[in-house]
Amino acid sequence: MSVTIQEEDLVQSIADAIQFISYYHPADYIKHLARAYEREESPAAKDAMAQILTNSRMSAEGHRPLCQDTGIVNVFLKVGMNVRFNSTKSLQEICDEGVRRGYMNPDNPLRASILDDPIFARKNTKDNTPCVVNVELVPGDKVDVQLASKGGGSENKSKLAMLNPNDSIVDWVVKTVPTMGAGWCPPGMLGIGVGGTAEKAVLMAKQSLMEDLNMYELLERGPANKLEELRIELYRKVNALGIGAQGLGGLTTVLDVKIKTFATHAASFPVAMIPNCAATRHAHFELDGSGPAHLHTPSLDDWPKVTWAPDYKASKRVDLNTLTKAEIATWKRGDTLLLNGKMLTGRDAAHKRIQDMLAKGEPLPVSFKDRAIYYVGPVDPVRDEIVGPAGPTTSTRMDKFTDMMLDQTGLTVMIGKSERGPATIESIRKHKVVYLMAVGGAAYLVSKAIKSSKVLAFEDLGMEAIYEFDVEDMPVTVAVDSEGVSVHTTGPKEWSAKIAGIPVVVA
Repeated sequence: MSVTIQEEDLVQSIADAIQFISYYHPADYIKHLARAYEREESPAAKDAMAQILTNSRMSAEGHRPLCQDTGIVNVFLKVGMNVRFNSTKSLQEICDEGVRRGYMNPDNPLRASILDDPIFARKNTKDNTPCVVNVELVPGDKVDVQLASKGGGSENKSKLAMLNPNDSIVDWVVKTVPTMGAGWCPPGMLGIGVGGTAEKAVLMAKQSLMEDLNMYELLERGPANKLEELRIELYRKVNALGIGAQGLGGLTTVLDVKIKTFATHAASFPVAMIPNCAATRHAHFELDGSGPAHLHTPSLDDWPKVTWAPDYKASKRVDLNTLTKAEIATWKRGDTLLLNGKMLTGRDAAHKRIQDMLAKGEPLPVSFKDRAIYYVGPVDPVRDEIVGPAGPTTSTRMDKFTDMMLDQTGLTVMIGKSERGPATIESIRKHKVVYLMAVGGAAYLVSKAIKSSKVLAFEDLGMEAIYEFDVEDMPVTVAVDSEGVSVHTTGPKEWSAKIAGIPVVVA
């Protein structure tokens, strides 16, 4: 018997799911992160996890995004062979309308990040469409929908290798994870696809990220097959790297490792790996013709009783309005600071425009001399908010502009997330400036430190415009000090050595 799915039911279900996952972490992620927090021994990593857990609960209570990067939407549809859609539109068009409605919800507008021309114009579509749709026809009379919003920081760390048939997956993963840096905002999970063809392996890696985390349960009961043995081996060996939360060094880098496989050619061994970040966002629902889907609202009791607050004893309060290089020189990698005063913002598009203006000899609209810049693209504010969720973006994307900024503008402080490249670290050392790191995955928490916001330049760039924020006790860590010492190098090295001698309790 055939079942008819109304166009509006699929549209509204996607829109509702997009809103839902923007502010609710999956319960399995919270459970695993809470356990990792309890056993973490690295103070820096534990503090980062506390910020992420606090941010998660704040987002659940306030119905505001977990992360300012509200992602590119992936929709996986399994359509029953007995299903028909009451619509004259394509499935792509229907899904796009659901995404459009979800992202433009006036109660919780989400940041539009999708560009319609990836090569040339790179112009924002303003509604986060189109989404990426995958369709599979299956037996039955239902439509199974898995939907995820994937942030750019983690998506950009996707890896694919065409290994030789006798190569080791474990060796490749353990070698590759450190090359991903911290831009994917660990602790998260790794999705691995093995077999098929290149595109099939990548697709399976992405799909595996929507499975529930169950590593703690697996460790408690023990593996039942070789695939589970492989998952456990990878989980332990990746965590033994000591990368830790936000790349600061610690016991937990991944909360789980998922693997999907498919038959492959005798000469081939494709392996893909895609990380999911601390802002893990996905939902699963079915449509059977009876109306739109209804997602179960989690109980706030699912969240651990962890509340991050500024530590005025362990952290130094800094006045950005009177900052000098002499003061900056006293900060050492790993120090925690609470920033106060005025800072500028700017990311990829703003840096490119600054570069073009300087090359033409044109005056800049803003002076960066002796100032701090925050790499951020905030969500638009609603109601009484000063600014929407405003967490850091991946700083390595600004590396190509850093020496120019330090040489020609007099910039002294940079704030973002993840590590910096060797050339940038050398430029930081040469100019005696610093790079500070805010926690990726704590965007709503960070936004509460922003007391005023105004656009100073490049308004046409939207969320990539240059803002001036006035902040109060914004938490950061000194990631690269004025001597060029990076915590993203020293932290994992220190903790990988410690882990080798720690009897780690894993369950």
